[in-house]
Amino acid sequence: MEDMKSRFFSLRPPVFRGRLHDARTATSIGRWLGLAFAVCFVTGLVSHVLQHPPGWLANDLPSRPVWGYRLTQGLHVASGIAAVPLLLAKLWAVYPRLFDWPPVRSVLHALERLSIGLLVAGAVFELATGLLNTVQWYPWPFSFVPVHYAVAWLVAGALVLHIAVKAPQIKAHWSRRSPGTLALPAEDAPDRRSLLAALAAAVGTVTLTTIGQSVTPLKKLDLLAPRHPDHGPQGLPVNRTAAAAGVGRIPDDSYRLVVDGPRPYTLTLAELRSLPQREVELPIACVEGWSKSAHWTGVRVTDLLDRAGAPSQARVRVVSLQLRGGYRVSEMSHEQARDPLTLLALRLNGQELTADHGFPARLIAPNRPGSLQTKWVGRLEILS
Repeated sequence: MEDMKSRFFSLRPPVFRGRLHDARTATSIGRWLGLAFAVCFVTGLVSHVLQHPPGWLANDLPSRPVWGYRLTQGLHVASGIAAVPLLLAKLWAVYPRLFDWPPVRSVLHALERLSIGLLVAGAVFELATGLLNTVQWYPWPFSFVPVHYAVAWLVAGALVLHIAVKAPQIKAHWSRRSPGTLALPAEDAPDRRSLLAALAAAVGTVTLTTIGQSVTPLKKLDLLAPRHPDHGPQGLPVNRTAAAAGVGRIPDDSYRLVVDGPRPYTLTLAELRSLPQREVELPIACVEGWSKSAHWTGVRVTDLLDRAGAPSQARVRVVSLQLRGGYRVSEMSHEQARDPLTLLALRLNGQELTADHGFPARLIAPNRPGSLQTKWVGRLEILS
């Protein structure tokens, strides 16, 4: 027993003698990772505001540029995917520090450890859940959107704290001529450059083989992305099918569109088709990172609102006929509702909408998340 006690108390943390587990390598990778996190955080914040605007902003969401959400959400998913190999490389460069002994040496060291713990745990959580969201697999009991959003703020705060604590060391190893870098063994420099080149190649590879789902000129390289922009009915991907939403084939003669406003009215599908039809080229961009432009034909929402006597500054609530699933109801700001490109679409790429694309009528509006491009529209409500 005494021998076991002596062995236990004589244990020491492992010693890492591998090269490149140094501050210069960590700083170099950290700059790239910090940039990826910053882009991912800012674009994610834009997406969240567009989907869940605060009350003071709800009626002022912009409808232009047309490609705005396509750009920001494409960057969000691309930067998140690029951050995966960067985070793994960063953890490889710094993991020996996890075995520093004693674990806490001062208040500053405790803050450093706290920032690292929060940053690593939060970053791994965000990237893992974000990647699973791109394939629409949710093997957890919580709601993805609010938790992902909350943890993003936690990661951002931990990153700021970590940078503040490590600022002297970062400054000392920022460039090849910085004092800390010059103090490292010169023979490690070629290997470090090789490591960084390999990491750049890995980031470039995962980016080029996934970004084609939103940057359609690169769609032929879209080998690892969960979506291909051309795969789906009528040449456009589908997230929620009619079956998943509990919507069967709606008979033409039973469909009614209710427009509720100062002068409410109801339209049959035949009456909708008889109204002036407009044609627009608009992208549909989803939070999972895929997007594609398509040719839409339908009735301008602003024309429907004018007929109902809607005030020019009124918001509009769009209600779907779907029976289950999220985003059954969405709202548009007055700019989105009054934009001449915003349609209640009846046709896609020259063909009548399929059930999976929202037959008999769906919303299509510029600079709007795909989840809010409501399908199977049955009601428009004019809000004050």
